[in-house]
Amino acid sequence: MDQALNTNQPTGLTPAKTLGEYLFDCLKQEGITEIFGVPGDYNFTLLDTLERYSGIQFFNGRNELNSGYAADAYARVKGMSALITTFGVGEMSACNAIAGASSEHIPIVHIVGSPPDMDQKEHKLMHHTLMDGDYDVFRKMYEQITAYTAVLTPENAMIEIPNAIRIAKKKKKPVYLVVADDLVLKPVIVRETTPMPKEITNPQTLQAALDHIKQLLSQAQNTVILADVKTIRFHLEKYVRKLAETMNVPVASTMFGKGAFDESHPLFIGMYGGAFGSPQVQNMVENADCVIAVGLVWADGNTAHFTAKLNPLRIIEIQPHKVKVGQAEYPNVMAEDILLALQNAGYKQQGTVSKGPSPYDMPTGNPDDPLFAAFYYPRFQRMLKEGDIVVAETGTFYYGMGQVKLPSGVTYITQGGWQSIGYATPATYGACIAAPGRRTFLFTGDGSLQLTAQEISSMLYYGCKPVIFVLNNSGYTIEKYLNVKTENQTYNKIPNWSYTKLAEAFGGGAFTATASTNKELDEAITRAENERGQRLCIIEIMASDPMDAPDYMLNMRNYMEGQEKLRN
Repeated sequence: MDQALNTNQPTGLTPAKTLGEYLFDCLKQEGITEIFGVPGDYNFTLLDTLERYSGIQFFNGRNELNSGYAADAYARVKGMSALITTFGVGEMSACNAIAGASSEHIPIVHIVGSPPDMDQKEHKLMHHTLMDGDYDVFRKMYEQITAYTAVLTPENAMIEIPNAIRIAKKKKKPVYLVVADDLVLKPVIVRETTPMPKEITNPQTLQAALDHIKQLLSQAQNTVILADVKTIRFHLEKYVRKLAETMNVPVASTMFGKGAFDESHPLFIGMYGGAFGSPQVQNMVENADCVIAVGLVWADGNTAHFTAKLNPLRIIEIQPHKVKVGQAEYPNVMAEDILLALQNAGYKQQGTVSKGPSPYDMPTGNPDDPLFAAFYYPRFQRMLKEGDIVVAETGTFYYGMGQVKLPSGVTYITQGGWQSIGYATPATYGACIAAPGRRTFLFTGDGSLQLTAQEISSMLYYGCKPVIFVLNNSGYTIEKYLNVKTENQTYNKIPNWSYTKLAEAFGGGAFTATASTNKELDEAITRAENERGQRLCIIEIMASDPMDAPDYMLNMRNYMEGQEKLRN
């Protein structure tokens, strides 16, 4: 457990606050107005305090895992979120979502209500435990998947709570706070605290990095910016855009980093997906004299199974707190500072940026043609508008929606790194709560939806009105693609649900439609655009071929089959 004591104390707090009230004051100061979770007897006092508290509302999920996913998406929209679970059974149910948030750089404050303090000190065998008297075991587990953990008491609350929030904001990672149920109503002990020193750039290191970058740029005729996921997480989008405009260089995004750069901007050339994506984008990025990579994550799913061919000697890699130029690393350089400095580096590329059309610019297919990926993705692209929220599930839709050109201001939510199937439906619930005034679209497959479908019930209960597209392709198509060793696996088959009847089963009303042809899909989209202001919409897309998929997946499959043949 991190024992750092210096922190910022929230202003305007009175000494008479209880621990619970002080905790919620700190969260509200960060703009958190909704908290997700599931009730349990060890968090009743927390929830009772929250019900009496003004300014934050509790949103009850159908289980802790789904509530964690909802909190994840809420944080992507609003900057930070909070989750309340009970001890043991609740926090263990949520740990997959918290691990995903850690992998994806999402700041969530996970609050756990634990058994009464005296029972813990006496090592009583209480329910929701491992029956061994150890009440620190779950916190120790969470040390591995969070940036900070603390056991709250009235004596340390004014130190530990702000410190945890500060670390979550700085590292863009989840943090874990556990508090005994009978301590929530105790008054906090006022502590004298001093502000933590702000992390700043070392000016000498910044200058050395800048000199090295200028040397590399002086030899470059053809520079490209590659914007990745940490550009989004650390709010570097405006710096990257300004740099691109100043230098007049083309910009590509990665699969993880989709949405990091305005895709309607004239300098945007598309998604870079190694050997699986656009050949034109691949050629422009991989043949560049210099690649300025911002927030790059060199992972398998982000580099098309490491088929991305980037010369490390020509890469300027800008991370949130350091810069790497070729093989030389420059620590303690903040990304904002080096991006600002580069605007004045004097580099400006001549000519205009040439780019080809997006894969889905033109709707194709005759009205009565059965639905194929090549037909419905252009229709999705045409449907989206500025400021929408798009949530794409891990699986077929992840790869297809990755190639859809987004209008300006769209928030794009996926799990590119963690890729937990079922994430997107509860994430849509969280996004709707975070931004009820924005249009929200969920793109999920039948297999993924069956993991977390009950959160449609939460959407209905709280008045959320997303448009949900369910791709019915008779099972886990993405898993069928990934397994190149066998075919027709029984374990990748699933029951066939009546997806358009889910709202009725969950006690709510919705506009529903089933589309098997282009005409039916066009009509369903038009109806949904009219209905979405009044109620939730579910559109089931009947895939004409269970193995139909976007080009990216076809290229991935061909590559994996080739690799498998080489191994045999």
